[in-house]
Amino acid sequence: MPAPFKLHSPSMSQLAPAAALPVYRTDEIRRIESLAHSAAGSPRLMEIAGLVGAELARDIIADGGKSVLVMAGPGNNGGDAFVAARHLKQWWHRVSLVFTGQRSKLSVDAATAFDAWGASGGEVLTDPPRGALRSFGLIVDGLFGVGLERDISGRHAELVAAVNASAAPVLALDVPSGLHADSGRVLGCAVQARHTITFIAAKPGLLTLDGPDLCGDLHVRDLGLNVEALLAPKGRTIASAVLSAVLPPRRLNSHKGTFGSLGIVGGAEGMTGAALLAARAALELGSGRVYAGFLGPDAPRLDFGQPELMLRSVQDVLAMDALDCLVLGPGLSQSQAATRCVEQALARDLPLVIDADALNLIGAHGALQDSCRARRSATVITPHPAEAGRLAGVSTGEIQNDRVRSALWLAQRYNAVTALKGLGTVVAMPDGTYDVNTSGNPGLSSAGMGDVLSGILGALIAQGASAPLATCAAVHLHGLAADRCRARQGGPIGITASEVIDAGRELLNKAIYATPDAR
Repeated sequence: MPAPFKLHSPSMSQLAPAAALPVYRTDEIRRIESLAHSAAGSPRLMEIAGLVGAELARDIIADGGKSVLVMAGPGNNGGDAFVAARHLKQWWHRVSLVFTGQRSKLSVDAATAFDAWGASGGEVLTDPPRGALRSFGLIVDGLFGVGLERDISGRHAELVAAVNASAAPVLALDVPSGLHADSGRVLGCAVQARHTITFIAAKPGLLTLDGPDLCGDLHVRDLGLNVEALLAPKGRTIASAVLSAVLPPRRLNSHKGTFGSLGIVGGAEGMTGAALLAARAALELGSGRVYAGFLGPDAPRLDFGQPELMLRSVQDVLAMDALDCLVLGPGLSQSQAATRCVEQALARDLPLVIDADALNLIGAHGALQDSCRARRSATVITPHPAEAGRLAGVSTGEIQNDRVRSALWLAQRYNAVTALKGLGTVVAMPDGTYDVNTSGNPGLSSAGMGDVLSGILGALIAQGASAPLATCAAVHLHGLAADRCRARQGGPIGITASEVIDAGRELLNKAIYATPDAR
């Protein structure tokens, strides 16, 4: 069996693999299971899942003298738990098993696992030992898996609360009980796991919204299946290999025109800092020329912190013929003048990155929406959930209820590569494929971070990267840079957008020039 993939939370990228991994929604996992079961000589997936779960449990507790509590629910997740419990018992661990369902209602595989547990001498309890949860070396959560769609309530909610109140570490099988596997929503309540071992492939809900907070260290086991051969994935994780692929090493025979000219349009009165941050990020991430266009009358004539930038009015920048990409929105405002800027930018035949108030204006004006959809040049939109809600005409909560579905809808609606920002940023393509980011930490929750991201993204496109590749690389690099800042200062508190720019430049150089072809 191949080496396991492990993501680390809350800074998920610490142990990210070099290659992107497939991500599947629940209906796709069910199709893979069905195809695997129908193949000649197919393995019993529940037996394999329970075994690899038990192996990880054994590694976690290490000390064979520690007792284990296994919580088995009424479905197939409970079947996985029965198999894991049986193996742990055979390895001389003291195992207590609580079953919350009825044997008569179990699937054939789960009933077989139930019977095998009994045949091994295992006892089935209906409730955990009173007051003893703190005494267990490990709790294995097998209450509910990927099929859960309703809120946890009643007795199961009480069990979840008891598990979370205990001091024992928790290993969740497939997903923490109560976490929606497709969206990362909490269904009523959810188990707080220290480790989650997920079977067959990663699921979106483990990578976005509340998933990373609840699943702890995430371990992916494919159960010996050639998963992508069974079903081609629509989703993947973004891995650090994207950074070495986004741009080639620079030729010695080059000049500033070789690396693209980028325009930044924004900076209304009182918000010039947003445009400056985007422009500084673009310059430090390699764009040969950066023109920052300001809408406000208080626009600076020189950036003393970055005098290499060329500061202009928005109209000067919008009229430039030699631009390779345009970033629209940082600090733009929602004035009539800003609306005219958006109209002009959408009409330009060049790659366009749209962020911040430009997104809000598009969401508020049907004519601008039509212009965005009609564009032939590459378009990238980078909304946070509230901006996405305005673009979709729904609440922020509805966007967050299913971030993957929301991002895909926006990508198709606006004919644009869409980066739906937030924990587990989803990069969706108009063709229905998507990528989920695995880098970043709470330090990104500070002012100016979105402006820096748009500047990085514009710089990569101006240097020749395709919009989909540039978006995935920019999102991942942005998070990695914040992770580098976190590591340097011991935590995420107080990380600034300006620091992320410098860290991003360092990381991109190291990624590109670590390749064998680098000069």
